[in-house]
Amino acid sequence: MKLIPALLLLGLTLSLCNLMKSKNSNSPLGAGTGSSADSVTAEKAVPTAAQTAALAGGQTVKWDQQGMSWTLPPKWTKVTDDRDSFAARSPGGFDAANLIVSISTMGENFPTDVSLKATYDGQKTRMKNGELDELRWLEIDGVKGVQFRESNPEKPDGFRRTQWITFRKYAGQVQQVNIIISTDGKDYPRHQDAIYGVLFSTKLVH
Repeated sequence: MKLIPALLLLGLTLSLCNLMKSKNSNSPLGAGTGSSADSVTAEKAVPTAAQTAALAGGQTVKWDQQGMSWTLPPKWTKVTDDRDSFAARSPGGFDAANLIVSISTMGENFPTDVSLKATYDGQKTRMKNGELDELRWLEIDGVKGVQFRESNPEKPDGFRRTQWITFRKYAGQVQQVNIIISTDGKDYPRHQDAIYGVLFSTKLVH
């Protein structure tokens, strides 16, 4: 008979353990598994003096359909202004720098935090493989995203991209925002300050 209270106590203990495990698995970061971006601290985008100077004398261009804008360096021009895509570029040919922005609409219940963390983890693998030389959580205009940069390409005329991916709610939609600024490898150094200046100037309604 003395075994019955002991067994009841053991059963209660196991039930509480299972309950705590269940609650932790539904927490924002999956009880330390890092399954969501919800509690990740992001670096805030603060341009350097050189990055700010690269935009001096430039202009603000707006993407009215998506409530977004950027400050572009002098002589950069808008190329595309559609519902789901926007593009601008610097003067030049293959050596020009290009800003390309795309919007992807997601379902109302799309798990944005989990997806953003998965994006970071995927790019972390690329970083380990030497495909990237920069990867960080970056907050621009109050919005947290994942920013990464491709390593210098093997061929001088190969593309080198700086990219920032985030999610927002806009006009009743859940959207993925993907911003890419690129140029060829050999010309990246001379465009670098402008590339980061433009990226950090991003304004997006959210």
